[in-house]
Amino acid sequence: MKKLISLSALLFVSIMQSCAAQGFVLTSPDIQGQLSDEQVFNGFGCSGKNISPRLAWKNAPEATKSFALTVYDPDAPTGSGWWHWLIFDIPVSINHLDKGAGGGENSKAPKGSIQTITSFGQSGFGGACPPQGDKSHRYIFTVYALKVDKLGLDEKAGPALVGYYLNANQLAKASIMAYYGRN
Repeated sequence: MKKLISLSALLFVSIMQSCAAQGFVLTSPDIQGQLSDEQVFNGFGCSGKNISPRLAWKNAPEATKSFALTVYDPDAPTGSGWWHWLIFDIPVSINHLDKGAGGGENSKAPKGSIQTITSFGQSGFGGACPPQGDKSHRYIFTVYALKVDKLGLDEKAGPALVGYYLNANQLAKASIMAYYGRN
């Protein structure tokens, strides 16, 4: 009987660890701890390529109806951080964003998705561009699994409003972080 109880407890722990290991996850083959010149803004004194990285996610909750993705720099010297990218209404059938999905006219964003105004004052991906000589900044890429098909916002919605709707409708979120600094 003790062996059966011990075996049952071991099996339960193994199943729980397996479930935890299969949580909602965001990954990118283009981000390896430090942002590259590809993900650096072209403007504001920076001369990067301003290309959004490839991002992929898996293990979203079953009730997910759409996705959204944001890129945020909490270290920007604004008092409220800096929003580099907000894209939402990504269909539930999509599990990745291709490299360059945050581009303007040549965007590879999924059909039906909306890219809204960033802190740069324009829609689409705006790469890293911390002030010259400032410490390295953190860039947090977050994908949201949402309980609604559409947020009900358009491309003119500001970051605070989008954030409010994301938090009100999220089932789960997953993030990765990268750094970038200019000497």
